[in-house]
Amino acid sequence: MRGIYLISPPSSRPARRCTYSLNSPTEIVRRVETLFAFADRLEARLASASAAAERLTPSLLAKAFRGELVPQDPNDEPASELLKRLAASRESAATAPKAKRGRKPAAA
Repeated sequence: MRGIYLISPPSSRPARRCTYSLNSPTEIVRRVETLFAFADRLEARLASASAAAERLTPSLLAKAFRGELVPQDPNDEPASELLKRLAASRESAATAPKAKRGRKPAAA
C-alpha cells in the first residue's frame, strides 16, 4: 500500500536496564567530590582575582594621572601652559558674537 507506514509504539522496544557494580556508586561519589573540590578552587581563584582587580583600578588611575604609564616626551607642552591656552580660547569665544540661526521656511 502506498502512503501507509507502520509505526511501532515505543513500548515495543526492549527496555535498557542499567546494572551497576558495587564499585560504581563509590566511583561516582569520588568523581563528584573531585569536581566539587575543583569548583571550590575555581571560586577561590575568582575571589582573589576580583580583589586584585579592585586594588589595581585605583592604582592604575593614580599612575595615569601622575604620567607614569607611558614615557614622557620632554618636548610636550606643560599642563599649565595648555590650561592657559584653553582659558584664553574660551574667553575669546565668549566675547565673539554668536551667529544667529534663521527659521526654517514653513512647509507648504
